[in-house]
Amino acid sequence: MRKLILGLAVTLDGYIEGPNGEYDWCFTDQDYGLNEFFARIDAIFIGRKSYEIAQQYADGNNGEMVPGMPAVTEYVFSKTLKSLKEGAVLISGDSIAEARRIKEQPGKDIWLYGGALLTAALMKEGLVDELWLSVHPILLGSGKLLFQEQSNRTQLTLLDSKTYETGLVSLRYGIKN
Repeated sequence: MRKLILGLAVTLDGYIEGPNGEYDWCFTDQDYGLNEFFARIDAIFIGRKSYEIAQQYADGNNGEMVPGMPAVTEYVFSKTLKSLKEGAVLISGDSIAEARRIKEQPGKDIWLYGGALLTAALMKEGLVDELWLSVHPILLGSGKLLFQEQSNRTQLTLLDSKTYETGLVSLRYGIKN
C-alpha cells in the first residue's frame, strides 16, 4: 500500500502560515531534500484553498506549483469546486473512502500537500503514514497552526533528521497506527 506523507514547512512555534495567509518566511535558497522527496511520490492530495493558492503561484511560475516538482496526479478534495486544471482529479464525495481507495492503488507514495481541514480529517482517520516537517527557525506568534486539538495522542517514530546551516531542521516521523 502506498504511504500518505504530510510534507510541509512549519515554524518552530507550529504555524504553517502567518495571520494573513503568508508563507514568506519559508526558505527557498536551496533544495532542502525536495528532489529526493519528489522521487518518492507520483501523486498529491490537496484541499481547495491550498489548490487555489498553488494554482495562483503556478500561473506566475511557468505552470509549476512547486519549483522542480515532476508531473504528478493531483487529487483535489473539494465539495465546492466544479472544474480543475487539465489532468487534476476532483474528489467531492466521501473524502475518507476515496483517500483509502487511492492509497490502495499501485504507485509511489502520495504527498499530502495541504489543507488544514483535509490534514485533520486524514490524521483523525489514521490515513497519514509519515510526517516530513521542515522546521524553520522563526516564531510567528500567530497564524494557522499545523495541528488542531485532537482527541487522541499520536505516537511517532523518528525516521530521519537533517540540520541545515540556515537553521532549518528537516524531521521525518513515521506514525504508529
